[in-house]
Amino acid sequence: MSIIFITGATGFIGGSVALRLLEQGMRVRGLVRHADDAISLAAQGIEPVMGDLDDTQMLRREAQASDGVIHTASADHPASAQALVDGLLGSGKPLLHTSGSSIVADDARGAHANATVFNEDMPLVVGEAKQARHAIDKLVLQAANQGVRSAVICPGLIYGTGHGLRKTSVQVPLLVRHAQQCGQVQIVGPGHNVWSNVHLDDVVELFVLALTKAPAGAFYFAENGQASFAEVGQAIAQRLGLGPVQSLSPDAAACMWGVMRAWYSLGSNSRIQARRARRELGWSPRHDSLIEWILHEMPLDPA
Repeated sequence: MSIIFITGATGFIGGSVALRLLEQGMRVRGLVRHADDAISLAAQGIEPVMGDLDDTQMLRREAQASDGVIHTASADHPASAQALVDGLLGSGKPLLHTSGSSIVADDARGAHANATVFNEDMPLVVGEAKQARHAIDKLVLQAANQGVRSAVICPGLIYGTGHGLRKTSVQVPLLVRHAQQCGQVQIVGPGHNVWSNVHLDDVVELFVLALTKAPAGAFYFAENGQASFAEVGQAIAQRLGLGPVQSLSPDAAACMWGVMRAWYSLGSNSRIQARRARRELGWSPRHDSLIEWILHEMPLDPA
C-alpha cells in the first residue's frame, strides 16, 4: 500500500485530495497543527502528523518515509518546499507542489480584460509581487535534476465545495460573505478583469493523475472556463437576491480587503489554458461554468 504524505490535509484542496486517495486504497498521512483537527482527520481515516511548515526536520523525515508527497499547505513558504525536496532527493518519488495562477496576474484593478492567455508552452510574465512564489515553483521543478519526480500544479480560481474539513475556497466565498454582511455585492472597479477558473473536483482528479503519471519537472495549469468579476458579482447578487453590484474604487477596495487581496486576487486578470494536463495526462475536467455553479449550487453559508 502506497503511503502519501500531504501538507494542508485540513485545507480545501489537500483535504479533498486526501479523501480521494483513501478511496483509491492509499495510506495517507496528513500534516496538522491542532489537536482537534487531528482527531477529525483520524476519524476520516487520515493519519495525523502533528507539526507545522517550520518544522523542516519533521517534513524531511515524513518525505523520506513516504512513497510520495503532495504539498498543498502553502505556495509561499520556501523552507517547507526545500525540506520536502531534500527528503526526496535521489528517490525518484513524486512531489506535487501547489501554486496558483496569480503568478501571471496583472495590475488591472478591475478596469479591463487582458487579451493574454498563458499556457505551459509560452514564457510566463510574473509580476514583482509574485516573484517569490514563482521562485518556489522553480525550486520544485529543478528538483527533477536531483532525482525527484517533481511537478507543479497551478490552478486558476477554484470553486466548488470541499470534501474534507475545509469546505470553501477563497475568492468567491469572500465576496459572498462580504455581500451578506453589507447587503450588497461589491467588486474592484467595474470588474472587467477576467480569471480562468476550475472546479475543485477537477483539480483533485488532476492531482490523482499527476501523482502516478506526471514526468519529472512538469508544470501544469488547471482551468476549464473563465469569467469576469462583473459576471461573478452579478451571479452572486442574483443568487443572494440582492440589488445591483457596486463598483469600488481600487483604493477603497484596498482599504477594505488589503492591497494584495483587492488588486491581485479580486482585481487582476489571470487567464490560463491547461493544455499540458489534457495532452499529457489525459485530464478531462467535467465542470465548465463557475457562473452556473454560483447560481444553482453554491452554498449560501460560506464558512
